[in-house]
Amino acid sequence: MEAIEVKVMSKSFNGIKAVDCVSFNVHRGEIFGFLGPNGAGKTTTVRILTGVIKPDAGEARVMGCDIVKDTQKAKEVLGVVPETANAYPDLKAWQNMMLIASLYGIPRREAELRAATLLKEFGIYERRSSKVKGFSKGMKQRLMLCMAMISDPEVLFLDEPTSGLDIQSARLIRQKIKELKEERKTVFLTSHNMQEVNVLCDRVGIINKGKMVIIDSPENLRTRIGGSLAVEVKFDKAVDMSMLGFNPERVGDNYKIYTTEPHEVICSIVGFATLNGLKIMGLNVQSPSLEDIFVKLTGGSND
Repeated sequence: MEAIEVKVMSKSFNGIKAVDCVSFNVHRGEIFGFLGPNGAGKTTTVRILTGVIKPDAGEARVMGCDIVKDTQKAKEVLGVVPETANAYPDLKAWQNMMLIASLYGIPRREAELRAATLLKEFGIYERRSSKVKGFSKGMKQRLMLCMAMISDPEVLFLDEPTSGLDIQSARLIRQKIKELKEERKTVFLTSHNMQEVNVLCDRVGIINKGKMVIIDSPENLRTRIGGSLAVEVKFDKAVDMSMLGFNPERVGDNYKIYTTEPHEVICSIVGFATLNGLKIMGLNVQSPSLEDIFVKLTGGSND
């Protein structure tokens, strides 16, 4: 059984399709990155999968539970950490934890043990008696993770979990995500942090204009944009490199060429510079980044 199964799922708002016949699976025990430009359909997809809204067509299952027909059962096996912390600010951290535990029907003693363990793991146990409105953004985000995990969910949805956080909080959250994978939990991660996705995710799905563009591992995706390596060069002045025939991309003041033959490209660049009286101010060979792939496949920037 897959952790998440989506079949030809669609959703429209005012006649505009936010999600258009999307189909994909998320394997049990994997960290799945879900990427897309703003307005691509990410949020709508997540809201459907977490039971907030219903699809117009198609179906979605979380741990075998139909999200429409068995909404309550599906919600019992998932946890959600939204981008904006939504813990009750006038309640203490401990009270927030106990409230969520009660909603899941967790016995009081067990809830207290789980809450204490989680708050200690995330370094906020000492602040358990403090009201959340006095917490920093990093502390609020760590508390949100604790609240989402107190029910020991099989599937955890994380929306930009480290956005805007201090380095210590971000590292702590990333480490916990890795530990969840070791525990065979499934993590559905949406993020604009390409480096974070590259390091954490087993597979990445990219959605654009309501349709799934591609799903593959970060490593395999790098070979899908016209070459396994990227040669980036900067000259002392602007030039027209179209005559080189390598279809270079302009990246600021630099030019980037994707290729499987970096030696040939570099020799051509040097010859081009010599012929045109140019100085090479910088020359780098690197693997295409996940950001390169994202921009190439969506035709835009990672807003």
